Amino acid sequence: MTCSVIVMSHGLVAPAFAQVQIAPAATEQALLPGLLETTLNDFRRLPSKDTLTWLLIGGAAASIGQTQDWDITTGFSKTSGRMGSMLKPGETIGGARLQIGTALATYAVGRITDKPRVTSLGVDLIRSQIVAQTLTAGIKLAVRRNRPDGGEFSFPSGHTSVTFATATVLQRHLGWKVGIPSYALASYVAASRVHKKRHFASDVAFGAAIGIVAGRTVTVGRGTTKFAVSPTVTPRAAGVSFTLLDTK
Repeated sequence: MTCSVIVMSHGLVAPAFAQVQIAPAATEQALLPGLLETTLNDFRRLPSKDTLTWLLIGGAAASIGQTQDWDITTGFSKTSGRMGSMLKPGETIGGARLQIGTALATYAVGRITDKPRVTSLGVDLIRSQIVAQTLTAGIKLAVRRNRPDGGEFSFPSGHTSVTFATATVLQRHLGWKVGIPSYALASYVAASRVHKKRHFASDVAFGAAIGIVAGRTVTVGRGTTKFAVSPTVTPRAAGVSFTLLDTK
């Protein structure tokens, strides 16, 4: 089965493929007290071919045609008021508080109901948020790019990175039936940040790559997922299409 999710960007990249071998979801009950050690191991696993592939894709999408950032952001922000109303919830959905809160709630439900798979999902969601937010904050402080609205720390988009991290974990645990809507919601959040002039298109493109890296890093060992990454073009901007080819 083939499904696609579009991440708004101004740059085009050549088609690329990434495949990860992972095992069935763990049935043992994950324990939150070991989160620190486990998360440290996540950061140790970050330097990998898979991480490099996704960061290169995100970097290419963010850098090629960067001079078009203002045109894309300005044009997209001038869309109808109805579009603005539709995208407004993206700020809340992609907020760190809601994302972390949802992850903690998932873990709590798993523990309370004695559902090891739900607990495991909750732990992976928490870990992905820690990795995504740490990477995002570090890059923001290093780059210090101004936002389209004049604020600070535009690159990369934190809302985009955390929502793509969540989407990736959900896809790895629950398959494409949950993953594809989750990626669509993450793309919606990314679009809302550009529309509100809180981020440039390149900010959300690289933020998406960071989120995917975070989600994939904490779920090493689950299922077999193959993605095709290819350029796409819309009337207002160019983009990157992440296409799910097959999931077992």
